Amino acid sequence: MDWVSLEEKWRHRWDEEKYFEADPNSNKKFFVTVAYPYPNSPQHVGHGRTYTLADVHARFMRMLGYNVLFPMGFHYTGTPILGMARRVQDNDMKLLETFRTLYKVPDDKIREFTEPVKIADYFHQEIKTGMIEMGYSIDWRREFTTIDPVYNKFIEWQFRKLKEKNLIIQGTHPVGWCPKDQNPVSQHDTQGDVEPSFTEYTIIKFRYDKYIIPTATLRPETIFGVTNIWINPEFVYEIIQVDDEQWIVTSECARKLEFHNKTITRLGKISGKELVGKQVRVPERDDQVLMLPASFVKSGNGTGIVMSVPAHAPFDYQALEDLKKEIMKYPNISGIQNVKAISIIETEGYSQIPALDVITKFQIENQNSSKLEEATKEIYSKEFYGGRLKQNTGKFASKTVVEAKDEVKKWLLQEKNADILYELNEIPIRCRCGAECVVKILSNQWFLNYSDPEWKTKVHAWINEMKILPEEIRNEFNNVVDWLRERACARQHGLGTKLPWDKNWIIESLSDSVIYMAYYTIAKYVNNKEIVPENVSDTFFDYIFLSKGRLEDTSSQCKIAPDLLERIKKEFQYFYPVNARHSGRDLVPNHLTFFIFNHIAIFPREYWPEEIVVNGSVLMDGKKMSKSEGNIIPLRDAIRKHGADSIRLTILISAELLQDADFNQDAVKGIKNKLESMLEECSRYRASHNVKLEQEDKWIKSKTEQLILKATSSIQKMRLREALHFILYDFESDLQWYIKRALAKKRDNFAGILHDIFSTRIAMMSPFAPYASEEMWSRLGNTGIVSKSAWPTYHEDVIDLGSIQSENLLKNTVDDIKNIIKVTKIIPNKITIYTSAQWKVKAYQKILSSVVAGEVNIGFLIKSLIADKETEEIKKDPDFVKKTVNDILSESQEERESKNKIGLIDEKKILLELDSLVQAEFGITSQIFSESDQDKYDPKNKSRTARPYKPAILIE
Repeated sequence: MDWVSLEEKWRHRWDEEKYFEADPNSNKKFFVTVAYPYPNSPQHVGHGRTYTLADVHARFMRMLGYNVLFPMGFHYTGTPILGMARRVQDNDMKLLETFRTLYKVPDDKIREFTEPVKIADYFHQEIKTGMIEMGYSIDWRREFTTIDPVYNKFIEWQFRKLKEKNLIIQGTHPVGWCPKDQNPVSQHDTQGDVEPSFTEYTIIKFRYDKYIIPTATLRPETIFGVTNIWINPEFVYEIIQVDDEQWIVTSECARKLEFHNKTITRLGKISGKELVGKQVRVPERDDQVLMLPASFVKSGNGTGIVMSVPAHAPFDYQALEDLKKEIMKYPNISGIQNVKAISIIETEGYSQIPALDVITKFQIENQNSSKLEEATKEIYSKEFYGGRLKQNTGKFASKTVVEAKDEVKKWLLQEKNADILYELNEIPIRCRCGAECVVKILSNQWFLNYSDPEWKTKVHAWINEMKILPEEIRNEFNNVVDWLRERACARQHGLGTKLPWDKNWIIESLSDSVIYMAYYTIAKYVNNKEIVPENVSDTFFDYIFLSKGRLEDTSSQCKIAPDLLERIKKEFQYFYPVNARHSGRDLVPNHLTFFIFNHIAIFPREYWPEEIVVNGSVLMDGKKMSKSEGNIIPLRDAIRKHGADSIRLTILISAELLQDADFNQDAVKGIKNKLESMLEECSRYRASHNVKLEQEDKWIKSKTEQLILKATSSIQKMRLREALHFILYDFESDLQWYIKRALAKKRDNFAGILHDIFSTRIAMMSPFAPYASEEMWSRLGNTGIVSKSAWPTYHEDVIDLGSIQSENLLKNTVDDIKNIIKVTKIIPNKITIYTSAQWKVKAYQKILSSVVAGEVNIGFLIKSLIADKETEEIKKDPDFVKKTVNDILSESQEERESKNKIGLIDEKKILLELDSLVQAEFGITSQIFSESDQDKYDPKNKSRTARPYKPAILIE
């Protein structure tokens, strides 16, 4: 199959039809967007998932009759491209080799990559071409980049609006920082797209001689329970001047502090061994504790010195006990035997020493136990939410741990016995330039004030009201809103829009990409030069997006004709809000949450986003895609090798939304073979006049209606894997059964029925595999293009429950015959089938009605059946009731209700159709008897075991 030519043919047809171009009309609209790509490399197969999900959604909604807008832009803003350009200038051989071998960039183009915009422009076109080849139904008239002049003015307008509402502030706050680029960093600026999140530690200042011994903790309230300090004797610590104090810390900590607005001077070094056995004064307690040796102290964590609270920290308790057993090794710390745990928190369910309780519970024997982590989590959680401070904590006594934590911290800071240290949660995080990132305290920096409580309240309320798929991700959004704090929104290097009131700053790359969806509604007017930069101002955006100002005044000020202004405004009002926003899970902590925040801040409620759809990532043969693994496949390479539809289906069918999809070569080959087989089949069937419907025809038509219902419901929930399984695989077995039935009966008049059913199936497949579906639609002889056809409508009145149960009976009986032959290994010469006696059929129906109504008591059912003359024979075989109830309960609710609805069926008449199937399958004849037939052939008395829908089978 020449997939390249086939895809080109249908792309040309779509272009001719201008099918994906959406303008306002009388139809209901649907506006679907997906995160625009950052063009610093070609997209790989993993990127294809989010965009394909959005495209399926767009195509499905079009077929439902919606006027769908699915646009695309390109995100040039930020520093990654600058970093790449510098690496090209520096002749970075690793990067140059990646460009040549992995990305297949010609050398003459690579030479131009010393200019950042040249990199972006090259990969912009590469990504766009890949999207077109993937069959994405994008309205390319609305394409833009984030450095386009009108877009810059749009971002300036956004920022002025936020500043007017006091949601942009200037202040001193911690940020993720690249020390080489001298810029704040966010997810798009780091290698591996890691969002630099960080934790705030309280540094508690213990004093030894003239030195400060600082320890970093998340639990400042436990200062009252400190019994000792842990020092690693193998370390060489640094003595540093911090403002007017001398601190002893690890060299890693000294470097961190340099970015914390502190003047750091390195004065000398001191070994950990020298500190072991010395005493430090505990702040506010007026007593001293020992510095003790501990190999578990890490130099990169905190200050490299740890305070010990053994009553409430399992690690500390166990380490202290282990050390006491090895006292002979440390003659200078004989006082360790006097170190006793100090209990300071009372929590229900724990004794005086909670740490000992959990150590005993988890059977921990030494400080190397893997269970210590779990024990620590348990005790910290219980104490945090249920603990109260004891009388030995002074003015904090009786306060809950939740209350005391911040109060103790503030008290220690006020008394100058504490400081603050910020530390990245994941280390190392590297900027795309290669430098290791740190946390920096920025002064006079511009921040988006995401910690504003009123703003957060509105965002929480909308998150709980809007549609979020899958539903389980909703809590994740709420958690992000809870911990989100001030976020640096400007930097001094990079591509992007200058801060309108301070041109020394450039708006950072995530802050300029949160309401750009609104820009799509005006982008086509910019692209065809009906709007030019010099005519655009805040007045223009206020009028279009917020309906502020008078038409005549805006027209006069902007020098834009009134009718054009009105048309643009009506286009925005027609398409907004965003009906569905698609993105990867990695953007929940930033872009997707900011998307909600900023829409709520700027737009009236009727324009707030309606739905967010979040998906997981894509693995390659079960492994995360990465250059180091050598398993990144550029998307266009994969398309050339396998065809776009095979890639689309492989990505979509391997996982539901939040699960990680697994792309592997065997799967993609299997999908490709499946599509080629279906293409071949479609050439065989043509539309024909109606024929008189036989039972199997009614059955396949009923199954098709059920398929429509199930697939439509699954797609509406974005359960695309499930929908594809229904369409591609589950229904395939129905088709094969139908063809087997028709051929067994030697029919030659069913091609028209198959044509209609294939047409319905292909229509449902077209959002997923658009190219193959267009070709199949054409080969079936249908007119027009399938992408423009209406989504199949479900007709409940077409469902023939009787034919469904009849065919199920036939299928199940054939399967039972096969299983008996397989188990017994018999070579059949004769097959005899026995159906139930009439009293059993009636009894079954009464039992079924009772079970559907909720009655499953065997004794009650037996009594009621015996009391009825039609079913009194049940007393001869009471075991029949139990078996029948179990049969019914093993089926789905839908199946039970279907059987109950159709009532009694004539199994013998239905099974008479079995003979043609048995002859076709086994080359022998079969005979059917009822259990109550007087002249039946039943040498082994098999007929007595027959139950309704479970005929007895004799194979000889």
